[in-house]
Amino acid sequence: MLRACVIGLGPIGNRHADMYKGDRLAELVGVCDLRKERADAAAARLGARAWYDVDTMLREAQPDVVSVTTGGYEYGSEHYLPTMQALEFGCHVLGEKPISNNIREAEEMVAKAKEKGVCYGINLNHRFTPAARIAKGWVEEGRLGHLLFVNMSMWIMNPRESSPYFQLKALHPHTVDVMRYFCGDIEAVQCFATKAPGRNIWSTATFNMRFVNGAVGTLTGSYDIERGHPMERCEVAGTGGRFVLEDMFRELTLYPAGNMLKTSYSNPIFGGMGGFEDTFKDRIHRFLEQLTAGAKPEEIDGSGVEGLAAQKVLAAAIESLDTEKIVYVR
Repeated sequence: MLRACVIGLGPIGNRHADMYKGDRLAELVGVCDLRKERADAAAARLGARAWYDVDTMLREAQPDVVSVTTGGYEYGSEHYLPTMQALEFGCHVLGEKPISNNIREAEEMVAKAKEKGVCYGINLNHRFTPAARIAKGWVEEGRLGHLLFVNMSMWIMNPRESSPYFQLKALHPHTVDVMRYFCGDIEAVQCFATKAPGRNIWSTATFNMRFVNGAVGTLTGSYDIERGHPMERCEVAGTGGRFVLEDMFRELTLYPAGNMLKTSYSNPIFGGMGGFEDTFKDRIHRFLEQLTAGAKPEEIDGSGVEGLAAQKVLAAAIESLDTEKIVYVR
């Protein structure tokens, strides 16, 4: 059983702590937050010890795995320091998305994990569903043939105002990761965006992308639409057929080319995913499962390397938005 700690006890940190508490592969041994009241509340609720300083917690709790669920500017500015502290200590780390709102810092985090030989994952939970795994299997089995295009969209209401690029940096690590999960690396991007009435940020955006394998894709996302059902859709097509994935786990359909018989997966009412919370449960359990099995750092699903790759796509998109040019991902 892996000793687990959580750093950052906002709503997402409490969600991580709940998942560790309920997972048979982990023992939640500590929670940490600079705000004493938040750490104390989580500790009392979960029956774990509270700390208010990361280094002290690492030294005294001796965790095997740490979730870094801090937030900050653009939801990512406070990830760097506690991640580097935990990695330096030799812990496996599961960080929240975005990996960082700063590419240089994200690169340092990935490099530190490699230097220490520990596993580093990002909570790219939108791909951690049974339906997404089935769709990934179809791609790997060649049932879509030569990949041609992917259309991805996601929309929620988030009235917060941060940097002009808040929506791009904070929402789209998920969508870009899903696109990369099915279609591989992205080499070029073009981005357009708009501001809804009353908004000061680029609150709705669309992206055109070209993948290394030659496939093309579009992504549309918004912080201006009330969160309803559905809120996310992914369509991937190739010469052999296409699939449509609705709401991460709700419904998946394969449409074979030249064949009127389609294959469908529906989230089961018994034993299926009960809601968005279960994507956290799946993602965290998979990380613990891989650690328990002795997975190598490069084998981690939703790794820091993949989180960095998604953020580099978004950095290129922001450059494209500013320059009105096609930008190659660096």
